[in-house]
Amino acid sequence: MSNQVDVAVMIGSGVPKNLREAGQKACWVVLVNGEQRGTAYSSRLEAEECREAWLAQLGASPIAMPQAQRA
Repeated sequence: MSNQVDVAVMIGSGVPKNLREAGQKACWVVLVNGEQRGTAYSSRLEAEECREAWLAQLGASPIAMPQAQRA
């Protein structure tokens, strides 16, 4: 079975209260086979690092993402 590991953005009321209180209007989460794993991240870079760790743990090969989408 192939595992799908993605990064998704959450905005507005989907952002956890502690991040909203700190002024965050968006956050990023890691999804493994469509289910959120771990915490919400305040930056896309942090979420991408977590995604890479999941891919390594699951033995999957990452799919290269265009640089423009890494912002």
